[in-house]
Amino acid sequence: MIPADAPGPVLAVDDLWVEARTPTGPRPILEAVSFTLAPRETLCLAGESGSGKSVTSLAIMRLLPKASLRVPRGTIKLAERELLSLPETEMRKVRGGDIAMIFQEPMTSLNPVMTIGAQMSEAIRIHQGVGEHEALGRAKDMLDAVHMTDPARRLRQYPHELSGGMRQRVMIGMALSCRPKVLIADEPTTALDVRVQAQILDLMRELSADFGTSTILITHDMGVVAEMADRVVMMKTGRIVETSSVEDIFLRPQASYTRELLAAVPRLGERSGTDGPPRLSRECEPVEAKTALPVLVVRDLNVSFHQSGSLFAPKPAPVAAVKDVSFSIMPGQTLGLVGESGSGKSTTGKAIANLVPWTGDILLGGRSIRNLSPRELKAVRRKAQMIFQDPYASLDPRMSIGSLLAEPLTIHGIGTRAEREERAAEVLKRVRLSPDHRTRYPHEFSGGQRQRICIGRALILEPDLIIADESVAALDVSVRAQVLDLMLELQETLGLAYLFISHDMAIVERMSHAVLVMRHGQIVEAGSRREVFENPRDTYTRELMNAVPVPDPARARSKRGSRYLASEKAV
Repeated sequence: MIPADAPGPVLAVDDLWVEARTPTGPRPILEAVSFTLAPRETLCLAGESGSGKSVTSLAIMRLLPKASLRVPRGTIKLAERELLSLPETEMRKVRGGDIAMIFQEPMTSLNPVMTIGAQMSEAIRIHQGVGEHEALGRAKDMLDAVHMTDPARRLRQYPHELSGGMRQRVMIGMALSCRPKVLIADEPTTALDVRVQAQILDLMRELSADFGTSTILITHDMGVVAEMADRVVMMKTGRIVETSSVEDIFLRPQASYTRELLAAVPRLGERSGTDGPPRLSRECEPVEAKTALPVLVVRDLNVSFHQSGSLFAPKPAPVAAVKDVSFSIMPGQTLGLVGESGSGKSTTGKAIANLVPWTGDILLGGRSIRNLSPRELKAVRRKAQMIFQDPYASLDPRMSIGSLLAEPLTIHGIGTRAEREERAAEVLKRVRLSPDHRTRYPHEFSGGQRQRICIGRALILEPDLIIADESVAALDVSVRAQVLDLMLELQETLGLAYLFISHDMAIVERMSHAVLVMRHGQIVEAGSRREVFENPRDTYTRELMNAVPVPDPARARSKRGSRYLASEKAV
């Protein structure tokens, strides 16, 4: 283990290059990456997807896939110990012992067939050489340290029995169980809602102070950077474009790339004092509404999920996911639906698309979809289309883009084959992609391009309503801004209505005309965008807004303090 008072930087990366092996020869992925990490410092690696942040972290951990990537030159020193030349048997002791890593998606990082206790105690036994009983005791202590409720019971549970925030707490506890000197956190809060994200960030900061850990935080969220970082390394296409203190990055950015990223960040409160529609970045010709009637009316919507019982136990009562929800959306309007994970937002959207059983009444274009035959429902469904969170999972990898776009037309018996191909080409142009892309497959596109394809697929049936379920949550900040701008433009030119489901309050404020706030399946607050964001009446709404990371170091640290005082008062 590294001594706590070791002089100089804890970690030093110097002139690091990573190459990809390709049929045409080596291709650089990282070029001349250099930085240091001081004791107890939090260093943020920031930049868009594909900038080389995660590759840098994998190179430090010596986890790069050897078949496709190699390090031709550079040094990585942990204190004065060179890691790149270290034998693999010694490197295994470093991983988890001196350097630990938290990955982006805890569900894929945890073994689904092992209990939480077995997984946490395994790392402790390997790196600290203690027995199983003592290792389980230390694992329980770590769950206490990460503020996990009922830690003794959690040790006996499996990953699927925990929420996303709980699983991430387990990952943090596991990473810190051997008290490493360096913690690498790769997008640890990207998949979490704002309140859980705030809790995880506060927890990481607290544990870093308690254990004297130095942290490398990898993120594309500039609000998280402002709140967490001491210094920032800005990366673009495998190179470092700027390294500076967090204050200088936000107040005096030197690189044009840094300024562009900061300009693309939505800021909570940027529409304060305005009642008008969302602002477009370029002029376009608006379309008149087809009707003065609501596109969607939802009355007393309820959704319950039934749980399976066992032979010796009574069947559990149904779980109510949505309770007596009512609202309407007018043509050309966006209704923002916000709340934390498990609040019932996505279930509400799926019920409107008739993807889950529901009770109550749903009217699309003035027609109730309750008790419709499959044939009648198919015709009505053209009026409402859905965009899901993960564009890659939404597209069949075996079908070309042209086939994917034309498939809804084929299902509904619209047009000849030539007409469907022509419509697909028109839709690609509308979402700012080339018609020549029709012959390509989903894996040949970036995340932002795939989301544009999903938007095009939703548009091809010319719907009146689009249900966008966390449709930009997985995108980095600049691509997210482009997709949101595209959605606003399409709304203006086509008269679309959106049900915009999100946990990101800043994006909802930018996109919405009206807002609903959900908690535990119920609407706790409703009103115009200005009413909800400038004069929130419900405590829960104020908590959601206070949890949003602010891309301003001074304000972020002020909000962090107010969150801490609120949590202390609650305790």
